[in-house]
Amino acid sequence: MTSSHKAFVTTTRGLNRQSPPMRLFEKAKKYGIWNPSDINFTKDKADWQGLKDDEKDVILRLTSLFVAGEEAVTLDLLPLIMTIAKEGRLEEEMFLTTFLWEEAKHTDFFQRFLHEVCGVGSNDLTHFHGENYSTIFYEALPTALDRLMIDQSPEAQLQASITYNMIVEGVLAETGYHAYFTMLKNNGLMTGNTEGIQKLKQDESRHIAYGIFLISRLIVENPHLWDFAEQTMNELLMPAVGVIHEVFAHYDPVPFGLNVDDFVNYAMMQFQKRMNRIEDARGKTLEDVYRVTQQVIDNEDA
Repeated sequence: MTSSHKAFVTTTRGLNRQSPPMRLFEKAKKYGIWNPSDINFTKDKADWQGLKDDEKDVILRLTSLFVAGEEAVTLDLLPLIMTIAKEGRLEEEMFLTTFLWEEAKHTDFFQRFLHEVCGVGSNDLTHFHGENYSTIFYEALPTALDRLMIDQSPEAQLQASITYNMIVEGVLAETGYHAYFTMLKNNGLMTGNTEGIQKLKQDESRHIAYGIFLISRLIVENPHLWDFAEQTMNELLMPAVGVIHEVFAHYDPVPFGLNVDDFVNYAMMQFQKRMNRIEDARGKTLEDVYRVTQQVIDNEDA
């Protein structure tokens, strides 16, 4: 059975350039055009040689989580793009095309750092992936996104976006990058890596803004799914926080003066902030969701 088009957005209603996805698309075009190959790792290489063994270990551990996580979302994202495209939501699909491009660049960035700075580009770093990490990235993420290949229901979309945007990006990636950036910046280390992380954080902030918009839209359109959404968020939060504990449990004291409680608190703060926005969407209109999302986008630097 073949599909056919009945009409095109660009020759009927036109693009809604004030919609949150199009505003995010504009920001992606402005801030997302950076090349990992342009990052200068000269100082990073010199700094790496001067690190203690435990300092090298924690950097390798964190980087292994980042690069595999970025590869995972690059591999698993397509079903969400296809689902949104099939619904004819062109503005959302246009912005989602930047997701795949940016996640692929993030994968490229961390692989280059591992190879050129750490000298372990072809080494097996899987031993750094603990039980909670595997639960999220080896199981929950591909399961949620692959479900969309056979089930494009609002519930399936909620599961996919909560897993990807709310937990993987909004809790794990943000907390990990915050720890990584703090560790390097406070110690005056690896200016190339900190530059790249800053770019990544800007990219991820746009992804999360769209994810919270998508989840909120789905809740407004399908209020009966709130209990499912809340249960999914809470179930995934536990292994997500577990990933943070897994990282820090290997060190006593933790290199670079990092404190596990600081980052668990940061993760919970980020989770609760997004949870509050999604819960606030209950009983509201789509216009309310658009307005709140636009305010968030306007207040973001990138």
